[in-house]
Amino acid sequence: MKKGLKWLAGTSLFFIFLIYLLQVDYIFSGIKTIYFTGNNTAFISDYKYFDNRKIIASSPEPWLIHKQYNQIEASEKLKEINQKRKTKSFLVIKNDSIVFEKYYDGYSESSISNSFSVTKSVVVSMLWKAIMLGYIKGVDQPVSDFFDEYKVGLASKLTVGNLASMSSGMDWSEEYYSPFNITAESYFTKDLRPVILNRKIISEPGKIFKYLSGDTQLLGMVIEKATQSTLSEFLEKHFWNPMGAENTALWQLDSEKNGMEKAYCCFSASAKDFARFGKLYINHGMWNNKKILDSSYINLSLNPVFEKSPYYGYGWWLYEFKGKKVFTMNGHRGQFVISFPDENIIIVRQGEFNNKVEEGNGASDLQHYIAEGYKIASSTN
Repeated sequence: MKKGLKWLAGTSLFFIFLIYLLQVDYIFSGIKTIYFTGNNTAFISDYKYFDNRKIIASSPEPWLIHKQYNQIEASEKLKEINQKRKTKSFLVIKNDSIVFEKYYDGYSESSISNSFSVTKSVVVSMLWKAIMLGYIKGVDQPVSDFFDEYKVGLASKLTVGNLASMSSGMDWSEEYYSPFNITAESYFTKDLRPVILNRKIISEPGKIFKYLSGDTQLLGMVIEKATQSTLSEFLEKHFWNPMGAENTALWQLDSEKNGMEKAYCCFSASAKDFARFGKLYINHGMWNNKKILDSSYINLSLNPVFEKSPYYGYGWWLYEFKGKKVFTMNGHRGQFVISFPDENIIIVRQGEFNNKVEEGNGASDLQHYIAEGYKIASSTN
């Protein structure tokens, strides 16, 4: 027994020493937050374990309620998927009126949930606003105008637009389940800015699409520096309240001390409030006769940047369903905001699981949510 305890103590001390030797002490935070809560990756309520900044909803505008509200039954297929994947919210909006909404496992219309990479589309929207307000010159402005770390070599060619279109050429491993990688370090570090600024640009920017969370984090840092505002303050002032958000949201920080929002993820809000971004883009940047974004930036977001990657624009995923255009905001574990622009339909799904590890173009559950949500919306008058 004593030998066993000595072995365990020795192994633990060696593990701790190794962590510090490799300078991966962020793993302690990851173990506590993820593994000690019974998970193997980030989860939708993990915002409770991090410092957050509030985005206050001070001018709520509730969605209209459709005359056939919740009269259309979910199909057996949708019920099965929602049960298996532990869906928490499923919302369908047509012509600005809620047609269908269901909440599960104690969630309600005011419950917030970590959206993970849905946040990336929000940050690109903030880029457009920063350009409109003159804080940033445009998509061709060099990142070196904001950070000296990008003044030499390939990094000197990096533009703000490269970050928004996922074409930075950054040295980055996009991995959500291993603790020994840059994505995990970015998630759990207490000081995110130097972690990002230390990443090298290893291939020429602006040539190919490669999905990297580091791109959006650096973009968020550019917006922060250009506007001299926290991302949360900028979002609250220029989007959250002008768009009539109903619930206060949270944005995870690296730490209260350093105060950097995780721009590539970790904006937690309700299903109804995430749907507002779908409406904003369907309406070409207008919100109830108020211009939030110029339509030219909406067009940039919703058209492919690279011929070989027709499924991604600036910050948004692009699809077709039965010949109809669809654009989406996609996040880890199956967080989706789905928009049919021609039919004025918005579908939001929040939940715990997706049946494919990758959160991008290959997220196969997305096709089911598109089909089932569209079926519900199309069944109304």
